[in-house]
Amino acid sequence: MNRKSFLTLGLLAFTAVCSASAAELRIGMIGLDTSHVPAFTDILNNPQNKAHVPGAKVVGAVKGGSMDIPSSRDRVEGFTKTLVEKYNVKLYDTVEELVKNVDAVFIESVDGRPHLAQAIPVIKAGKPLFIDKPMAGSLKDALEIFRLAKAAKVPVWSSSSLRYGKAAQAVRAGSLGKVTYAETTSPAGLEEHHPDLYWYGVHGCETLFTVMGTGCESVKRGKTADGKIEVTGKWKGGRTGIFREAKGYTGLAKGEKGEAPIGAYDGYAPLVVEAIKAFQTGVVPVKPEETIEILAFMEAADESKRRGGAEVTLAEVLKKAGGK
Repeated sequence: MNRKSFLTLGLLAFTAVCSASAAELRIGMIGLDTSHVPAFTDILNNPQNKAHVPGAKVVGAVKGGSMDIPSSRDRVEGFTKTLVEKYNVKLYDTVEELVKNVDAVFIESVDGRPHLAQAIPVIKAGKPLFIDKPMAGSLKDALEIFRLAKAAKVPVWSSSSLRYGKAAQAVRAGSLGKVTYAETTSPAGLEEHHPDLYWYGVHGCETLFTVMGTGCESVKRGKTADGKIEVTGKWKGGRTGIFREAKGYTGLAKGEKGEAPIGAYDGYAPLVVEAIKAFQTGVVPVKPEETIEILAFMEAADESKRRGGAEVTLAEVLKKAGGK
């Protein structure tokens, strides 16, 4: 298929999605090995759910699963059974078959490594796509996903649900004016196949960038007094953002108009609302540049660790991954 045909098919498919947006969107899920799968499906498919989001329904899925990650291997069958038996979701053997029967897609695989391969047929089919955290198994893969999506003019985005905590959103909307300093915490359990913060620390990093925005230039990684991960980022204009590993989701933002707590988790529904809105409008709520910077921040933290806590620029890790 040449580039012109690829773009034409993408445009035709997205036009079909826009037409379907007035009715109920048919959602497909890829990777049924995370608790997000039954949670998101219940929010969309169950009108009795207090957090129900109308306008879309999960109708099809590809099971997926990673046998070298216990939390995937040990849960994928149970979550798959729930979707099929409780929500009447149809299983497909391949992503290529799935995308023929849905209007938009959630990639939910808990393992970020297969996300690029899973995203390619979705993008080729022109279907709007939300990719759950981590967006990919590496910054290089994430850059390629965004490159393909841009070329095909297909809306693709990624986010943690922590971005949509009410407190963080208020600060992002300007309640403190320009934010000059922020610190966030979240659990940061490690998974050997991913950069340290990709697996769970991404939640706190997402909140940090929600209030700080883009513009982080460098990162230094150290440890808290009790030996937990601590990553300090320097932003343009002398602003500072810090992520710390901790048991809970907390944080503080300081700005021109004062300070406010941030970091609280307010459920999955606000994220699902944004995903469906993006599918309906074709406008993503989080720009690729911001997601790329979050991933670069986390990879720079690993590079800083390898160098004994030395300062590492995001430009360096982006260049290494093939970005600008």
